[in-house]
Amino acid sequence: MKKLIISVGIIMALFYSCSESFLDQAPQGKTSENVFYNEKGINALLTGAYGMVKGSALWTVSWGASIQNWTYGSAASDDAYKGSELGDQKPVNEIERWEVPTTNNYPAEKWRLNIGMGVNRANIVLNVIAKTPTLPEATATRFKAEARFLRGLFYFESRLVFGDKIPLISEDKVLTAKDIKNVNAPGAVLDFIIADLKYAWENLPETQAEPGRPTKYAAMALAARAYLQDLKYAEAKPLLDNIINSNKYTLMPNFFDNYRIVKDNNAESIFEIQSAVNDINESLNGEMGIGLNWPHGSDIGMCCGFHQPSQNLANAFKVDAVTGLPLFDTFNNTDLKNDQGIASDADFVPTTDPLDPRIDWTMGRRGIPYLDWGIMRGRDWIRYQPDGGPYLPVEKTFFYKSQRNSLSTTTGWQTGINANNYRYIRYTHVLLWRAEVAAFEGDLATARTYVNQIRDRADNEVVMGKVNITKLPPSVYPWGAAGDVDFTQPAANYKIGLYPAFADKNEAMRAVQWEIRLEFATEGMRFFDLRRWDKATVGRIDMAATLNAFARADERVRTSFMKGATFEEKDKYQPIPQGQIDIQPGVLEQNDGY
Repeated sequence: MKKLIISVGIIMALFYSCSESFLDQAPQGKTSENVFYNEKGINALLTGAYGMVKGSALWTVSWGASIQNWTYGSAASDDAYKGSELGDQKPVNEIERWEVPTTNNYPAEKWRLNIGMGVNRANIVLNVIAKTPTLPEATATRFKAEARFLRGLFYFESRLVFGDKIPLISEDKVLTAKDIKNVNAPGAVLDFIIADLKYAWENLPETQAEPGRPTKYAAMALAARAYLQDLKYAEAKPLLDNIINSNKYTLMPNFFDNYRIVKDNNAESIFEIQSAVNDINESLNGEMGIGLNWPHGSDIGMCCGFHQPSQNLANAFKVDAVTGLPLFDTFNNTDLKNDQGIASDADFVPTTDPLDPRIDWTMGRRGIPYLDWGIMRGRDWIRYQPDGGPYLPVEKTFFYKSQRNSLSTTTGWQTGINANNYRYIRYTHVLLWRAEVAAFEGDLATARTYVNQIRDRADNEVVMGKVNITKLPPSVYPWGAAGDVDFTQPAANYKIGLYPAFADKNEAMRAVQWEIRLEFATEGMRFFDLRRWDKATVGRIDMAATLNAFARADERVRTSFMKGATFEEKDKYQPIPQGQIDIQPGVLEQNDGY
């Protein structure tokens, strides 16, 4: 089935026809808007709007705009480090330490992509639909529903990062300073997002012929997530139930099926961002926004070693030796054994502590097979351990060695770019969000059912290959000598248990929160989840206390980077880019504390 792949070569510039005045003539090469007043033209414009979804379609270096939010949702949390080394991509250092100036170019890219281009393109589509009276009503409605879904998505992403002080621009209105003050009233931005998504779920089909186009259930799921940002459980619940009761989606047999290229657009996928490689120079239809986040060291080396999982996250995968359940209160008392500061050719024996099997599908640990690339050799495979820690950049967005140059790019310097789609919303999200609603309501049985369903699946497939050698010099690449790896044995001591019962709603909520963290680790959600749970009346997590404790404990691994870093209330949102305020004086207002 054909994917909806967005070519970055699509030209979206629209100009009106020339008037009699020479000064009003459009420059050569520009396209008159009325060229698009037909079904084919509108679909081309809509395709161009889809091109903004990845957050990277027009630039090879717009890492701050990526929809995967590895900077704002992952590196700014306790899930991951920027990785690499301190001198590279310094703006992310500021994000990771919660010291973001209003001139940081990463938030500026996010704003430009989502509001300056994404919302604008969606509005152009809506305007052209309104000006095309010959378009069949059913076709016009479907196009309008897709455009409003996209606008809702762009505004949802903007609100995640910047909060409510963002301008709401519809297809028929450019806001004044007075309007801005009105729409920035409590709830206005969320209402705008929900209105777009409601129109989408009421008018989109249940299935789409082209993967990448949203369905009614994608709109419902995104609306549910938007409600959950404000802990509006009553509003999210019927949307989640509709998706579950539709019987359109099922869990894939294995956890890592959601991160394999050959399993793109699978039975669990609700809205998936499409990627392709080697169809255009530098594979710009791949996910360029995470183009830095590939292993950088010897043997496997690409570019550039960013987005390394944190020690705190590694600790979170520890489980009780008897029950196989998480160590909620003690997980971070001591660090999971790691090879920080130990040379690859020196002795190191990985831990035998029991671990949730998802750990080795999420991060690369020394002495553990890394997909089919070979034994992860530790420090030699890390760009710079003192700054980035001991864990290899995340596996979820990567590809297998056997797929290199066929499902990965053959052009450009970001050589890790590949055809792995990004599962923006999948059925697992829906089940765990529904479990969260149940925990809030005190429906302990439902919460337990959905959490256990996810945990039971996590045990279906584990990383195989027990490494029997403790020194890993370059000569062992990829698998050492005969007998160095026993592929009949699991790579580590994996154990995962199911919850027998929850004592109360707070215990249920803690289990749900933990499961959300482990299942979606390094997927750009953690920071935003901590922020919303900071407001919870059931299972509240003190965000400032959590992140400041993380910063202090992190000094056990990276001795200097987080020293002096303090998370404060203002750090819950990125600053409105100063450049936007400067070009719209008296209209935009800076977020509090900046």
